[in-house]
Amino acid sequence: MTVKIVTDSSNTMEQDLAQELGITIVPLTSMVDGVVYSDLDLKEGQFLELMRTSKTLPKTSQPPVGLFAEVFSDLASDGSQIIAIHLSHALSGTVEAARQGATLSGADVTVVDSGYTDQAIKFQVVEAARLAKAGASKEEILVAIEKVKEKTELYIGVSTLENLVKGGRIGRVTGLLSSLLNIRVIMTMKDHQLEPVAKGRGNKTFKKWLDEFVAGLQGKQVAEIGISYAGSSAYAHEMKERLQPFVPTPISVLETSSIIQTHTGEDAWAILVRYE
Repeated sequence: MTVKIVTDSSNTMEQDLAQELGITIVPLTSMVDGVVYSDLDLKEGQFLELMRTSKTLPKTSQPPVGLFAEVFSDLASDGSQIIAIHLSHALSGTVEAARQGATLSGADVTVVDSGYTDQAIKFQVVEAARLAKAGASKEEILVAIEKVKEKTELYIGVSTLENLVKGGRIGRVTGLLSSLLNIRVIMTMKDHQLEPVAKGRGNKTFKKWLDEFVAGLQGKQVAEIGISYAGSSAYAHEMKERLQPFVPTPISVLETSSIIQTHTGEDAWAILVRYE
């Protein structure tokens, strides 16, 4: 029985890779000054420009339950099973919408909470799609997804906490103090929660953390790394130069999705690592 893989557009990945592996991407949407934009229609840099000129913080929305039901029904019309891998429930209601859509569709759908977002979802989705293409069973794919999840780390650096505060993702007092002090914050995601691992004033904070991170990779077996960014890609490419020697495959440097940009604001970055 064929297994088909579904994900959402918070999964930062190359469109041609998704097409090559037969991955279906269900788009999240963002509303900027009353106008709704689909993630899949936005060109690189377009959302950031919209956010810069917006009167208020954009509002992001998970795909409707009905859309999931329709996608699942269509994909299962030939008798296929479906595995749908989505961003953490702590960041969006997408997983729950997918579960409700699966019930409505009547299809054989297994919904997986990736526990992450961005290219950390991509690791799970690509592994699942490659196995599905090779004829693996649903059960085998689900075991492999869990192994990838256990070996993944996500780090995110933000230059302002303003958007996280406005979006209710971080305490208002912390945000106010940090913005006044020009504080940069690096966080990791564990058990669906963002936890600060370093903070300081100015961009030297990012560079110091990167030095420590690179030192920590010595002797470790790294399977793959992804780097995502909001705003300029210059620092992302600088990080790629430092990290590429540790990885057997090329590092993808990609602009992150609108939902992530909404929460991180401009000049943010993420490093996603999967170990062997």
